[in-house]
Amino acid sequence: MDVRKALTIAGSDSSGGAGIQADLKTFQELGVFGMSALTAVTAQNTLGVQAVYPMTTEAVAAQIDSIGGDMGTDAVKTGMLFSSEIIRAVSEKIGHYQWGKVVVDPVMIAKGGAPLLQMEAIEALKKYLLPLAWIVTPNIPEAEVLTGMAITSIDDRKVAAKRIIDLGAKHVVVKGGHDDKLEEAVDLLYDGTEFYYFNSKRLLTKNTHGTGCTFSAAITAEVAKGANVYQAVSTAKDFIQAAIEADLFIGAGHGPTNHWAYNRKRGISSGTNQ
Repeated sequence: MDVRKALTIAGSDSSGGAGIQADLKTFQELGVFGMSALTAVTAQNTLGVQAVYPMTTEAVAAQIDSIGGDMGTDAVKTGMLFSSEIIRAVSEKIGHYQWGKVVVDPVMIAKGGAPLLQMEAIEALKKYLLPLAWIVTPNIPEAEVLTGMAITSIDDRKVAAKRIIDLGAKHVVVKGGHDDKLEEAVDLLYDGTEFYYFNSKRLLTKNTHGTGCTFSAAITAEVAKGANVYQAVSTAKDFIQAAIEADLFIGAGHGPTNHWAYNRKRGISSGTNQ
């Protein structure tokens, strides 16, 4: 039996909507065996992040070694990395194990506004991790931080995508969820040569906690199964659209998305009884 595997290196979200919890749910729904290396434990819910407890670099490295030394992986996703020290440790381990299919979600700010990446770590992210990225998936605010430019149009996104490629990433998806001037949510994929657009209906809901994590995790799962980048992004777009459409209405703040909605929409049982 050919079991495909994916490793998420990210923070834990106690509310289950984002972080490694969202990643593992997404991997499972897309038929990939999920593994994890925790970079931080957060105390959070739909109202915000109450506390962040980062792991030591030794603890992060040891978790990655446990996977790399035994099970291996077909794709890697990074999420919340918190500090420059953790970023360097993760980058060194990715290089050591020669993992090539690396999806970098440059998590910086939680949905409620809490910082999830120290400001001094941004340069480390650009210097050490982005050159290892097969795909990097910034939203518009994250792309602005990575490139040092304001992004107010599709043309701006194209310029930002080129700048991120210049930092060493092989492919970049600049997500369009934050651009509420457009009637559709337009994600822009750039492979260093061509631009591709992925459009979906913009949904008016506050329940979007974990959308970035889920989207990049879906890309990771599809890459682990052998999909090319265009195919992986296309499936991830459908996955996250379904997850947002099938609102769960959990919590009083920014509620989570529905990770089993994609399979339910396709008539595939995910083991839930909802």
